[in-house]
Order: sequence, then C-alpha cells, then structure tokens
Amino acid sequence: MLTVPGSTAIPRQHDGIPRFTVAELNQAIGTLLERGFAPRFLLEATVGRPQQKKGHLWLSLADGQASIQGVIWASQLQKLSFVPQEGDGVVVVGKLNFWAARASLTVQVLDVRPSLTTVLRQFEQVRSRLEPEGLFELERKRPLPPWPRRIALLTSVPSAALADMLRTARERWPATDLLVVPIPVQGNVEFQIVHAFETLCRKAASLGIEAIVLARGGGSREDLAVFDGEQLARCLAASPCPVVCGLGHEDDVTIADLVADYRAATPTAALVAVLPERSQVLRSLVQERGHLQRTLTLRIASARQRLTTRQEQLGRLHPRRVLEQRQQWLGQQRQLLRALSPQHLLARGFSLLRDADGHLLRSVVQLLPGADVIAELADGRATLKVQGTEPADEPAAAPPSQTAGPAG
Repeated sequence: MLTVPGSTAIPRQHDGIPRFTVAELNQAIGTLLERGFAPRFLLEATVGRPQQKKGHLWLSLADGQASIQGVIWASQLQKLSFVPQEGDGVVVVGKLNFWAARASLTVQVLDVRPSLTTVLRQFEQVRSRLEPEGLFELERKRPLPPWPRRIALLTSVPSAALADMLRTARERWPATDLLVVPIPVQGNVEFQIVHAFETLCRKAASLGIEAIVLARGGGSREDLAVFDGEQLARCLAASPCPVVCGLGHEDDVTIADLVADYRAATPTAALVAVLPERSQVLRSLVQERGHLQRTLTLRIASARQRLTTRQEQLGRLHPRRVLEQRQQWLGQQRQLLRALSPQHLLARGFSLLRDADGHLLRSVVQLLPGADVIAELADGRATLKVQGTEPADEPAAAPPSQTAGPAG
C-alpha cells in the first residue's frame, strides 16, 4: 500500500484550471498512484550503492536507462535468504512508497532474489577458482557401486522429488536400503546443506553408506544457485563415497554437478543411475544360468569321453591283456620259425645233401663221382654214392643255407 498521509485534497478551481498548494498536489499525486498502480509488482534491476542505515538497507535499482531508490526495512531484511551486493542483478518483489511531505517515491522491497545474470556470474567465479585444482577432472570421478546395499538421499522432506525417488527405488531395486537426510534446498542455505553432508560423511562407514545422492526437483536456475557454492563443492569432492547429483532439470548445470562423481539430469535419473534394474538383472541371471548349464553339460560330456579313453587305455595296459598280446606275438613268431625251418621243407619232400664231413652241399660241382654223400630226409638219413653229375644248362641260384632236391 502507498503511504499517503492525510485525507484526499479537493483542488480549487481558478479560471477552469485546478489550483493546489504543494501539500495538496503531493497528496493528489499519492492518491493517483495508490488507485492506479499495482499493490505489488516484480522489478528486474541491478543493485547500486547498497548502504545500511539504522538497520535498514537502502539501495539504488537501475537498468542502464533509469534508476529508482529502494529500501529493505530492517524487519524484512532479517527474513531474506539473499542479501544483494553492489552490481548484483536481482528480481525484486516490491511495492511503491510515496512520501507526500517531500514527494519522494521509493520501492519498498518485500523479497529479492538474484537474477540469472548474477547466478551465472557466481557460477563462473566459483568455477574459475576450482577448475585449476582439478576438481572437475574425469580422472578423479569414482565409479558407482554395482550392487549398493545402502545409499543416502539428501533432499527436501517432504517433496515431489523424494516421492519420485522412493517410487523409483522400489520399482528398480528394493533390496537397497535408503537413508533419507532432510536438507533445505531453497534460498541461502548452503551452510545447512554442508553441515548435513559433513555429518553424514563422518558416519558413512559405520552406517554402511556406499553412495550419496544430492537431489532437488524442478525450479528455475536462480533457485539452484545454492548448489554453486564453493564450500559445498569442496565438501562433495572430499566425500568418502561416490556422489550423484540430480538437481533441477536436464539443462541446468551447477558447480555441484561438475564436482560430483556422476551427474544425473533429474532426481529420478539419479536413482536410475545408482540402482540396478531388477528385470534386467533377472534376464541376465537367466542367460547366465543357461550358459552355465550348457558349459556344465559340455564339461561333463568331455570328462566322460576322457574317462572312456582312459578306461580303454587301462584295458589295453592290463597285465592279462599284455600277456595275451605277448603270447599271441610269440605264437606268430613260432609259426614263422616253423615256416622258415629246414625241417618244414624236409616234411614237404625235400632233402639236404652233405658230404662225409657233414658240410652242406649247395652245387653239383661239389659232387665227385664215386664220392659218398649223406641225404638228410624228414624222418632220417641215408648214405648215397655219387655215380655222376649233370650240370643244368642255366644253373639257378640256390638258397644260401640249403640245397633242395627230391628225396632219393
């Protein structure tokens, strides 16, 4: 509401032209502003010359072409989560204050938030300080646990983001325990978030926490400015377990997103990233079981084949079998010896001739007429006298060990 002291003045007329005193004119202006202007409005501006006087913050609100004085009363200043500084771009929720005594017009600031320009400038400032330290490097990012037994969720409670994450966790992998840590996510609350995060990190090992999810649903980029803080970024970098950030919308990137081990587009996507999907795991287990069954069947068949081969080898190497083989070989050798024995030839009707000294006669040239020879037959010997010899026209080569001829 406009501050217009006194009652509404009724202007006097002079030759058809309204006539005022200074006080009456200022009151008339105040009345027009009160009746014709919105009781509250949004104002985009850049802050200049902020000064505190008696607990009140006075500042200039400008846009490069015009400016207007603004004030944040002490009672309201204590409630603000963001206190603007020199050069900050802001969006002000305000109303007009008009002091009729001196015709002074001022914007009374009811609430103030940083504009997107200010948020992005803060983002770049923090980024320029942290990037040389390697906090954004991919090499320092840790892998997420494949089968987490317990994870912590840092988000506002209650909230739509938390409800979505809990539903997603039940659907994907209900075997994982969820530890919900309430944090504020709106306004100048970086200190509270850092305190909650550091407390959780100190207890992470004893609580069995394997991953931490920092989440906030929806909102403008200005609403996410709290996650651009340098202190929070260093806290995330020092976490003893992997950190997943699911902040705002897919297009919103904060300093916390850059430092985190994994950046998800939304809080729900953060749970999708950190938890396995049970239907996929079930299909994978079915495939693995089939593979193991086929592998086991092949191994059993191969083992049986090797066992059969070993049994055959053992059968061939059994002493009884070896003895039978040796006996068979000896029998074959015995038959061969009998087949090659001179006695076998004698049994077929051949004879061996020897001289009186017992030397084997192999040629007729060794026979002299009138000489005695001994004829060896299959069943005995006979002494013969050579009456004459008749060499063959083409003498055949006799075996080296015997001279064969018909008995008699």
